[in-house]
This record gives sequence, structure tokens and C-alpha cells, in this order.
Amino acid sequence: MIAELLLVLAGHDSSLFPTDHALHPSFVPLLHPGEQQSLEALGLIAFRYRKIKAASARLSRSASRSICALCATLNNILRNEYESLVVETEARILTRDANLVASGSFVPLSSLRATFSEWDAPLAALVSLVQDLEAEKHWRPGPLIDMLLVRSHTGIHRVADILSRLSVAVQRVWRTQLTAFLVHGTISSVDPLVSESYTLLDGSIPSCVSAQSQESIAYVGRAIATVKAAKWQKQLPHSLTMSHTSLLGSVLPEDQHAFDLVIFQIRTNVSEWLWLNVLTQKDVEDAVESLANYFLLRNGEFSLSVIREIERLKISRLTLRSGPTSMIRDQDLNLALLRASLGTTAQHDPALAHLRFSLPSGPLRPLLPSLANVPAVPPAALSSSSNTPSLDYHLFATHLLGTPLTLTYNVAWPLDLFLHSADLNAYAGLFAYLSALRKTHVRVQGCWTSLSNAQRARRRWTGLGEGGTTEDLELRRRSLRCGWGIVRDMEWFLDTFFGYLMMDVIDVEFRKLKELLAQKVSAVVDTSPDALPSSTTPLDFTTLRAIHTTYLDRLLTGCLLTNSSLMAILRPILDVCERFVAQVERWGGDVLPALLFEGSLRGGDEKVGVMVKERWLIVAEINETLQKALDSFFEHLSMSISQQPFTTAADASKSVIMNASMTNHTTFNVNMSRGAKGLDGGLGEVRRHVEHLLLRLDFNGAFSKRRDSVAQTADILADLTQ
Repeated sequence: MIAELLLVLAGHDSSLFPTDHALHPSFVPLLHPGEQQSLEALGLIAFRYRKIKAASARLSRSASRSICALCATLNNILRNEYESLVVETEARILTRDANLVASGSFVPLSSLRATFSEWDAPLAALVSLVQDLEAEKHWRPGPLIDMLLVRSHTGIHRVADILSRLSVAVQRVWRTQLTAFLVHGTISSVDPLVSESYTLLDGSIPSCVSAQSQESIAYVGRAIATVKAAKWQKQLPHSLTMSHTSLLGSVLPEDQHAFDLVIFQIRTNVSEWLWLNVLTQKDVEDAVESLANYFLLRNGEFSLSVIREIERLKISRLTLRSGPTSMIRDQDLNLALLRASLGTTAQHDPALAHLRFSLPSGPLRPLLPSLANVPAVPPAALSSSSNTPSLDYHLFATHLLGTPLTLTYNVAWPLDLFLHSADLNAYAGLFAYLSALRKTHVRVQGCWTSLSNAQRARRRWTGLGEGGTTEDLELRRRSLRCGWGIVRDMEWFLDTFFGYLMMDVIDVEFRKLKELLAQKVSAVVDTSPDALPSSTTPLDFTTLRAIHTTYLDRLLTGCLLTNSSLMAILRPILDVCERFVAQVERWGGDVLPALLFEGSLRGGDEKVGVMVKERWLIVAEINETLQKALDSFFEHLSMSISQQPFTTAADASKSVIMNASMTNHTTFNVNMSRGAKGLDGGLGEVRRHVEHLLLRLDFNGAFSKRRDSVAQTADILADLTQ
């Protein structure tokens, strides 16, 4: 019976336990209750062992390397410890060991039970483990390592030791894949850690790896893989590769502190090598300079030439009745871009080849007459619909051409390590915004010129009125004065606002960015990697992206693009300016009709000409709309400054939880607090940008005096109604 019991413990079937660990009913009457209990306890150990071995055999056929490594380690532990115990026990019985064989002739079942009792808890834990493993069809290495580490944190030493060894085996397999990606830039075909775009897959990293280390793993692996895929003339040195492999082989992710130190050291070494050999300081400076010149309109002559070329293209292509050339396509705009560069400093700039215009909605064709009178969206509707704190980069995208127009920048390797699509989208939004302002500014200046020419001709040849009635002459004077007032206010506002954007925001922030990049570069170049102090921040691609992202954030905030209420007011202001300029162009470049035009003189009992009255109504309505929009813009801008900003630097899209009446102002202030935490300034730097604009707009006290007079009138009316 002892021999058969040892065979059962070794994993063989027996008639003693026909189903599980319960004794055959025929043997129960022949045994003492104590013997029955000992046999069933040994049978339970044998049953658990068989169950673990069968599950391990099934799991070993899995495609997952981690599961296969776990099963191989588990089988090795059972073979070296449990099965060795069975063989050792049998040998002790055969040699009549006095500690096991009583009186040299019989073996007590209680002695066997005591010998194998140390495997009660380990086998029970392993049965639970394999059941959980079989319950999941596909195990990712991250959750598998997490589960093994959690289960190993137990007070039973033997269970903790076995599960810890299983966890180490899985971590070593994971570390091998990590080494292939982090050191050689290779992605495994089975259970890859990253996708084809070099982003970490869900479940590929255990939770014991910190977020900083995860970001560093993705960054370093992507950089090395990109260098190899591009077949760059300089590859990572073999000595550095061997050093990184040795560093990774000395740590496991369960030792979080040591693992983070190794990952940080590898990132620092790779970043310094990339900065010195792949993406150099000149590449970054050239890219930043080109983006500022063409997207932020720092190259003024080129931006003006582009606006004129697009206007010329609209006239030549959209005024034809029909034909293959009566449309504007992407290639037409790109050709206009090249024509605009002729005679400017951009003509021989190689960065111009990276610029492309695109029409997301397709080619632009002449509008049908029925589509020409589309009612404009009132400012109130825009304000009410723009309470969301998200940035709308497409609000001004249609202003330059009449249809969505996007300026793109073709980023080639290795600049794609530095510039991401989100940065290029921000640049495209800034270009649409600034070019809309510049285009309107140029058109208003042209309107001023045409009105001046008409006024000179009037004074030289005809005078204001000859042969008309007194009423007609008076209305002409009022129309002319009102028209000059409109174009003066438009010119003053656009000149002040555009000058603020270019001088107080873009030039200042661009200069700070260049200075900060120069400081960071000199700090890294002047310090050897071996003697790099812990207080020095290495300039790698992530640091560059952080600096550049902060720079863009401060630009967006300083340009007021983060304040949706101000943008909802500014767009109608530009539309009113365009409408007035177009109206003056249709009138022949003058607010007043010619003296001999039909309807301009008195006919019948009329004292004022029909055309004079019609133009006066249009000019007066435009003037009223413009003044209301300018007052609203100044009021909202003043309120955005007076509001108390949030102290947190959380993202505005997640932190704005106030009511709709305060959303626009709080959004602006939260974005101010975000944008101020970079470069070399704080919150006051961004606030001072807007304060400069307020001072410029209200230099002569026009807005503040008007607001005070309106407030006093409201108080008087309130007193009268009481």
C-alpha cells in the first residue's frame, strides 16, 4: 500500500482514489478514522499536483513567451523540489530510516503526512494560479507580472518564494524584449511591447514601472529604431549598446528605484548621442526660425506677397463663367506660394519647399448666385456657441480664401522627433489667425487710400455738393464724416492689435525661446557626460518638446486664442471690416455717389437723393455694428484680466467646471496660468501681455470714458425709474 501511495504522490493514477482525493468506498470500512484522514490528506496533495501538471502541459502550448517561461519554471520547481521529495522519501523507506520506518518494519501514515505537509499551502496556491491563468485566453506580460508580484506578497514563506521565482522568470523574458527594443530598436513579432508607431501597447508594461520610465522607454526605443530605419550614417556606438545591455541585465522592474535609475541613465546617454550626432542645434534653430517666419508672419514681405497672390488668384480663377480653370486647387495655391516668394528674402530659402497649402473641403469653385447672400452669424450667437473651453483653430481658416485653407509643414526625419502633429496644428491655427488679421489690415489700408484719392479729386474738381439741396448737402457731410470715422477706427484697432501680437507677443516669446535654447545647449555641450552633475538637466528631445510646447502655449494665450469669447467677438469685427471695404469697392472707392449719378440729386419733392440716403443707411449701420463690437471686445478683455486666475496649472479642458457665464473668463485665466509656467516667466508675464494691449487700446481713454458715460446714464435711468 505504501508503494502505491508513493506512486499516487508521484502523479500516477490508483484505485485508492478513483475520482479526486476521496478514498474508494470499499477501503473505508477497513481503515481507522485517523488513517482515513491521513490518506485523504495525501490524496489531496497528489490530486493538486496532477492538476497543476496537467494545466502546465496545456499552458505550455500557448503562443505567449511569458506563459511558456512561467510553465517551464513551474515544472522545474516541481521536479527539483516536490518530485525529489517523493524519491527521497521512497529511498528512506527502502533503507529503513529510523526517523520514518517504525521498529524497522512498518511505516506510519502520519509520518508520510508530516513529510508532505509542507506542500499543502504551495500546491493550493499554485492550483489557484493555474486556474486564473487558464481563465484568461491571452495574457499580456504587464498584467501577468502584476498578478505574480501581488500573489508573492504573502506571509507564507514557501508560497512567496515559489511565486517570486515565477515572477522573476516572467520578468526576465519581458526584460529580453525590452532590451531588444530599448537597445536595438527591434520590435518582437510575438507579444510586442510597442506598436508600429512606437507607442506602448496596453498591458505591455507592468504597473511597477513608473510613468517616467514608461515615457523614457517609448522615447529611447523610438529614437533608436528611427535612426536604424533611416540608415543614418552614424549609428549608436557598440560600446554604448553593450553598456546599456549590461545595465538592463542587472535590474528587474520589481526593483522600481534601481530600474528607474537604469532607464534614466540609458535615456541620458542616448539623448546626448542623438543631440550631438542626429538632431543638432542648427537643425532645431533652423526649424524654429522657419516656422516663425512663415507661420507667425515674421517674414513680413513674404506674408504680404502671399495675401496679394491669393487675392489675385481668386480674381483670375473665380470670375470666369466656366471652364477647367474656373476653380482653385491645392497645386494652384502652392504655385502662388512660389510666385509670392519671388523678389523676397524667401526666394532662396530651402525651408520654403516644406510649405504646402491644402484645401480640406476640396477645390474651390465660383459660388452660385443663391449662395452669395448667406446670412452672417450674429456676434451674440457666436458668443453663446463658444462657451466651450476647447481651442478652435478653424475659426479663421476660411478668412483668407473663403473656404477652409490650411498651411502645412512637411516634417522630415529627424525633425519628426522634435515636432509633432499637435505642434503643427497649433502653428496652422496661428497662421490662419494672423493672416486673417493681416489681410483685413491690408484691405482697410487700401480702402483708406481709395477714400483719400476720392477726397482729393472732390476737393480739386467738384466740391462736396453743387446744385443740391441743403438737406442733401448735410447728409453728404454726415456720410463722409461717418465713413472716415469708420475707416479710421478700423485702421487704428487693427494696427494696434496686430502690432501688439507681433511685437509684444510673438517677437518677445520667440526671442525668449532662442535664448533658452542657447542656454540649454551651452549647459550640455560644456559639460562632459561622465562629469554631468545631478542638478543639470540634459537637453534631450523631450526637454526640447517641453520648451517648444510651452512656447506655443504662451503664444496661443498671448494672442488670445485661448479665450473663446474674445475670438467670437474678433471674428465679427473682421467681417464688418471686410464688409465695409467691399462696399466701398462696389461704390467705386468712395462713400459718396458722384453728383451726376442717377438718384443722387433731388428728384420731384425729394430733398435728399435716393442713392445718398441708401449709402448713409448702410454706413450708419456698419458704424453702429463696429462700435458695439469694439466696446464688447474691450469689455471682455478687461474682464478677463480682472478675474482672479486659478492657482492650479491643470489643463483648461478638464478644469473648467463653472457656470456658463464665467466659462470664457476662467478659461482664459487657466490658460494664462498654464502658459506662464515655462520659458523664464511666471503668470505675471502673460498677464502683462494683455495689460499692454489694454493700455494701447485705451491710450486716449476712448473706451473707458465711453463705459463710464454709459454707466452714469444707466444710473440716472435707474434713479428715474425708482
